[in-house]
Amino acid sequence: MTDNLTEGLDQLARELDAEHVFHSWSAQGSPPQLVIASGRGTTVWDHAGKEYLDFSSQLVNVNIGHQHPAVVQAITEQAGLLATVAPSAVNLARGEAAKRIVARAPERHSKVFFTNGGADANENAIRMARLHTGRDTVLSTYRSYHGNTGAAIVATGDWRRVPNRFARGHVHFFGPYLYRSEFWATTPEEESERALHHLRRVVEAEGPSSIAAILVETVPGTAGVLIPPPGYLAGVRELCDRHGIVLIVDEVMAGFGRTGRWFAFDGYDVTPDLITFAKGVNSGYVPVGGVIISDEIAADFDERVFPGGLTYSGHPLAMASIVGSIDAMESEGIVDHAREVGAEAIAPALSELAEKHRVIGEVRGEGVFWAMELVADPETREPLPAAEMGRIKGALVERGLLPFIADNRIHVVPPCVVTADEVAQAAAIYDEVLGTVSP
Repeated sequence: MTDNLTEGLDQLARELDAEHVFHSWSAQGSPPQLVIASGRGTTVWDHAGKEYLDFSSQLVNVNIGHQHPAVVQAITEQAGLLATVAPSAVNLARGEAAKRIVARAPERHSKVFFTNGGADANENAIRMARLHTGRDTVLSTYRSYHGNTGAAIVATGDWRRVPNRFARGHVHFFGPYLYRSEFWATTPEEESERALHHLRRVVEAEGPSSIAAILVETVPGTAGVLIPPPGYLAGVRELCDRHGIVLIVDEVMAGFGRTGRWFAFDGYDVTPDLITFAKGVNSGYVPVGGVIISDEIAADFDERVFPGGLTYSGHPLAMASIVGSIDAMESEGIVDHAREVGAEAIAPALSELAEKHRVIGEVRGEGVFWAMELVADPETREPLPAAEMGRIKGALVERGLLPFIADNRIHVVPPCVVTADEVAQAAAIYDEVLGTVSP
């Protein structure tokens, strides 16, 4: 049941938003209409009580689900004890958060530099790599997103870098993507081999002695949930080792349970030099990110000042939320659950949809990190037009499902705590909406 008061709160929220809020990545003349007032687990609702199944995890970050009581309690208790502190001070919550993060990192990665989010994590990782090597150039893929700060947005490969190209020393290359191969490959093994050949040639053409870092997302997320083919990341690691290049792995979206592992790279036989994280480390309850630093690179700054810092680096509320989140994910088996629900519920449900709907060109993913790529023509693989994707998004929301839409793809990215029954509920809604599309 709803009443005029609760419905009025939704309308008030829309009016205030339209009048005063400037939204990211948006034309401001069409303000959003969806109101989210609260949530629990995989479900959110507006003031009037209309529920939505959140299969976007907002921005693929609410890994532990909405309003997890252990994380809320940790923040509340820390706020009562100490709400803020300068990053130069020693604080127990900060140390406990760092301890839990490095416990899941590779050996000889003992230090964490905390930031406010994923973008400035990548920003500072690039800075560390340049200082460590004395080189300038950073290589990253065209199909990537690394954040919206100076160097991070230029390292990004998609269209968003174009109006923001003010940083120096960035070069892009094509990563593997078998469904739309740049290398005329027909198997994952061919795609891996040819993509590595392409990267080697880019390194040679740029001059290895000029390259500070290769920056890659373990599993490119916004670019399409692109699972790396066999041997690719290991080949990138070998190329970096050969030329003294720092390997930065961006785990901002893929880390902390999203792939059914604490870190996505644990499944791909690679050890990075620098690991950036944010999102899933505390499910975005308080803004936070960071860089996990190899002992070799960290030692550079034992006697040398690191020229970087943020007022809110290691903010105690964020640190408490990390401790609460990691402890809850560990004790409740949430990461293992993400792996199991992906294999046993999401994968078969999406495969069944792909068999039924010709508009689905490919399904790919792992854990709770999946994408359905939609095509206007299954033979030519022409992407479904943006207008039709917009219609699909509206139809999904109308039926009570919050989707993550990127280009011609529906990213199926629920919280790690999603149940098999909720997957079935979402699959039924996808099925109904996709049944209205004619490829």
